[in-house]
Amino acid sequence: MNIEMLGRISDAFGPSGFEEDVVRTAAGYLSRYQVEHDAMHNLYARMPGADEKKPVIQLDAHLDECGFMVQCIHNNGCLGLLMLGGFHLTNIPAHTVRIKTRSGKLVKGIITSKPVHFMNDKERGSQNLDIESIYVDVGATSRKEAEEDFGISIGDPMVPDVSFEYDKEHGICFGKAFDNRAGCACIIDTMDRLFDEKDKLAVNVVGAFAAQEEVGMRGATVTSQIIKPDLAIVFEGSPSDDFFFDAGIAQGRMKGGVQIRRMDNSYISNPVFIEYAMETAKKFGIRYQEAVRRGGSTNAGKISLTGKAVPVLVLGVPSRYVHTHYNFCAKEDLEAATQLAAQVIKGLDSQVIRHICRQDIL
Repeated sequence: MNIEMLGRISDAFGPSGFEEDVVRTAAGYLSRYQVEHDAMHNLYARMPGADEKKPVIQLDAHLDECGFMVQCIHNNGCLGLLMLGGFHLTNIPAHTVRIKTRSGKLVKGIITSKPVHFMNDKERGSQNLDIESIYVDVGATSRKEAEEDFGISIGDPMVPDVSFEYDKEHGICFGKAFDNRAGCACIIDTMDRLFDEKDKLAVNVVGAFAAQEEVGMRGATVTSQIIKPDLAIVFEGSPSDDFFFDAGIAQGRMKGGVQIRRMDNSYISNPVFIEYAMETAKKFGIRYQEAVRRGGSTNAGKISLTGKAVPVLVLGVPSRYVHTHYNFCAKEDLEAATQLAAQVIKGLDSQVIRHICRQDIL
């Protein structure tokens, strides 16, 4: 895994609906592939010289990150917020953001709510917040100053203000938006692992970087219609649960290997595809962990419903504190995800594909 690549993709500005910076950054690492994008900011990468007669496997990850939009500008210069994605309100105040103006300038702001000095006893003892009582302060003293001097407009997007760092000694990545910039890096790394053997593969491999997942898996609805896959692998920066569950219950442990997801709110996995993936992992000594999620969703929910139904394998990189400003993930888990994906694809043949697609039941 090219950690510098992950860092640049992580740092890119790209809340839902504003993914163009992420598109350009990812495309910079796809120069040897056939690359195109659409009006929604979905990005596609195809192997050169692909045999159109082969079945197609789609590699999916979403480009967008949880962020915000300027909903209004108050008379005192503070900005009202609208969330783009699923932040919990208690995780938002007291952090910094970057607002992108219509001219492309990045403005730094502090997310604030009512200061503790002005709270009554009831307010101090409560964690109940509403989005309309949370603001962004850019240092302006009036609406006119925010608009004219800072260049801020209603509808401007913003993201957490976090820069990527890598702790080489411990193999730990720190940054923002590992849900799902980790997955984007995994698509690129997997395709690079397969590039020299692309003509020997039984399938055509197409990378699909989807927009607007955090607001309803919208991009994958489009990419799956364009690609029309026979199989798919979804990479996800999956919420790590090892910091509040013990080892016997945790199913997303950082440094525990790639997470193979059996179920979440959007998708019940194809058990044949799962078993094939686990057999492959055991064969090549790739660490993995299984997960049954009570909540959450991935693009598998949309891709699996394409055409006559698509078997999807969801591979997660356990990432701590997703949907907050700051994340951790481990290099070894990133590499376990791409190693498994590459070996799964290399092992596919017509018989395995028929079995996964359940064409041999009758």
